[in-house]
Amino acid sequence: MINKIPATELILNGDGSVYHLNLLPEDLGETVLLVGDPDRVSEVSKHFDSIQIKKQKREFITHTGTLGSNKISVISTGIGTDNIDIVLNELDALVNVDLATREIKSGKRDLNLIRIGTSGALQEDIPVDSILVSTHGLGLDHLLWYYQIEPDADVAHLGKELGLDFLKPYFYQSHPDLLAQFDHRSLKGITATCCGFYAPQGRKLRANTQSGNLISSLQNLQLPQGKVTNFEMETAAILGLSKVFGFKAIAVNAIVANRITHQFSKNPADTIEKTILYTLDSL
Repeated sequence: MINKIPATELILNGDGSVYHLNLLPEDLGETVLLVGDPDRVSEVSKHFDSIQIKKQKREFITHTGTLGSNKISVISTGIGTDNIDIVLNELDALVNVDLATREIKSGKRDLNLIRIGTSGALQEDIPVDSILVSTHGLGLDHLLWYYQIEPDADVAHLGKELGLDFLKPYFYQSHPDLLAQFDHRSLKGITATCCGFYAPQGRKLRANTQSGNLISSLQNLQLPQGKVTNFEMETAAILGLSKVFGFKAIAVNAIVANRITHQFSKNPADTIEKTILYTLDSL
């Protein structure tokens, strides 16, 4: 007997589309670009050769079109790993679940997922306005521990080194096939993913934080795979969940700030545009 996924587990809209993304399987390309900011979707899709699909629900905007001979989508995830949990599960449902019968398909379909996002550098020698491609993601949240998947390296002990005893980091690598597509025009490094923008990224306004040395601790952290070069709020979750679902994934970061030198980009929009064009050219 074939088990169907209950309606409470896989929620669909009235037209049969997945609940949050509001997409049908035919709305999705084989390559999916993930951006946090909904306004950035059109900044990416304006470079497509054509656009056939434009859909939106809440912060999730999707444009699907063509780039050369390839069908490609760009989707806004919103901010944070909690939204990544929603987006990647629904992307997997779109390609690997028969939404009409709620049964898992016998043949698995893969996706290429490329995050294009903004990020802050954690090493003094990484210039503001540069492009950095993530070789690995270091998760400083807890999302992947809810899934049955082994990390690519055991880094759970690093919470104490970062002055955050409650933290249980996780670690996943970018897919080597995608990494090979990005050339010398970008820097490469390990991207840390935080669960928030203020205290989780070492910022202090009026509230006291648990770790006053988070920035320097990340800067000086030496892993076998290299140094932690930058941080943001989505990459490690994308890499980890892509391993759960068998997708290929990578992140391309526009470095708009350097947390060591306290520099911020004078023209972040130009840096983001440069990063978008580099990413599309590399595909």
